[in-house]
This record gives sequence, structure tokens and C-alpha cells, in this order.
Amino acid sequence: MRTSTVTNPIVLITIALLSTIFFFVIFFQNNPYSSSSSSRKAEVMAARTFVLWLHGLGDSGPANEPIKTIFKSPEFRNTKWLFPSAPSNPVSCNHGMVMPSWFDILELPLTAGSPKDESSVLKAVKNVHAVIDQEISGGIKPENVYICGFSQGGALTLASVLLYPKTLGGGSVFSGWVPFNSSIIKQFTEDARKTPILWSHGIDDKTVLFEASQAALPFLQEAGVTCEFKAYPDLGHSISTKELQYLESWIKQRMQSSSSSS
Repeated sequence: MRTSTVTNPIVLITIALLSTIFFFVIFFQNNPYSSSSSSRKAEVMAARTFVLWLHGLGDSGPANEPIKTIFKSPEFRNTKWLFPSAPSNPVSCNHGMVMPSWFDILELPLTAGSPKDESSVLKAVKNVHAVIDQEISGGIKPENVYICGFSQGGALTLASVLLYPKTLGGGSVFSGWVPFNSSIIKQFTEDARKTPILWSHGIDDKTVLFEASQAALPFLQEAGVTCEFKAYPDLGHSISTKELQYLESWIKQRMQSSSSSS
């Protein structure tokens, strides 16, 4: 008996239709120009900014997380934020009491001439640098890394930015101070000196006196670091919404500059 070589035409049409559907499904899933792929690519690109927030003495990272809700601009929609908590350490200005502290503080209130414990500051800086290195190794460019901090966290922000070997997007100091002596300036690399600083301080601050922030200006000038200084009348040792809103515009401007130059 001879075997027929004629195939049912309905079967052929069905196979052809299924093959076509399968092709278009695969094509649109992998096509880099398809809308869904472009959307995913845009989300990845938008997430290439990192903001590290360093809290003040005795505080915690989670307690500061609501700060990011102030940043409502679309540019921040996919920004990665990190709010770490300081380890518990004895603090000299509080009679050796153990509390969340990035480094030791010898006296309060802090003035322009307050003594500094540089060794514990440098130890804390290494930990911050490890966080920055991890983000950069994950694909974030150094110019898209922003370090911000309040009070003790502001002092650590300044130290971490100036001692980091690369140029970062920026460092923002709120009610902080310079936590080391001018002799350390020689350790700043040329790239580190290019990182811009935003300094915000309340004139009525009774914990970190306004004079401490004023002492930072000649220090930064000697180091060749660009600093925008913002003084806030009637503001004590705290962060205002007005300060955070200005920080948003300050970072956003640098995000746009970084994006246009890349």
C-alpha cells in the first residue's frame, strides 16, 4: 500500500499561523526598540542615581526615611536611597553614654574651636567609602552619587566626600562642622576637590553653633572646594522643609548636567 504525501491543507495553515504568532512574540519581547523594552531601559537609566543619608547623633536611619518623600520631582522617582544607622558607641560629650554615633564627639555645643577626634572620624569615613564603592561597582557612576547628612552625619558627609578619591555628584551638609584640622587638606585628591558642597545651617543653632559653620568656609576655600552656603534665620538645630526643597533642586540641577554630559 502506497503512503500518501499530501498533507491536510488545514493543518498547514494552522502550523503557519502558529509560527507567525511565535515569531512576533519573540520579536517584541527582545526588540530593544519596542515600547516595553524602552520603558524598562528608561527605568534602569533613571535608577542610576544614589543618595546616601547620614543621620545625627543618637538618631537612626529608619527615622529619617520620610525625608525622601519631600523629593517629588520625576527625576527622583527611581533614585536609590539608603538610610543606614550608626553603630552604638560611647560618646564623650554625653559622659561616655553608649548611643548611635558615627564617631566620638568630645564636647557640646560645638564651636569653631572645639577639639576633634580625627582617628574615629577617619574610621567612620572608611565605612562610608565602602558603601560608595559597592554602589559604584554595581554600575552607578561616581558623578551620580550624593552624600547628605545632618549634624554629626553632616560632618561625616564632609569628611567622606573630601577624602573619597573620585569626584562625586555632591555632598550636602546640614548643621554640620569640619571634623578635622586643616593639615588633612593635603590628603584630598584633585578629583575630590571637584565635588561640590551644599552647606545649610540655622543661625539660631545652639548645638552646633553658627560660628562652626562659618569656620568651614575658609577651610574649604583653602582646599579649593566649591561650596554654596545657605544660612536660615530663626532655625535651630534641625532640618526644615525649605532646606530639603532646596536640596532637591540642587541635586536635580546636577542630575541634569550629568545626564547631558554623558
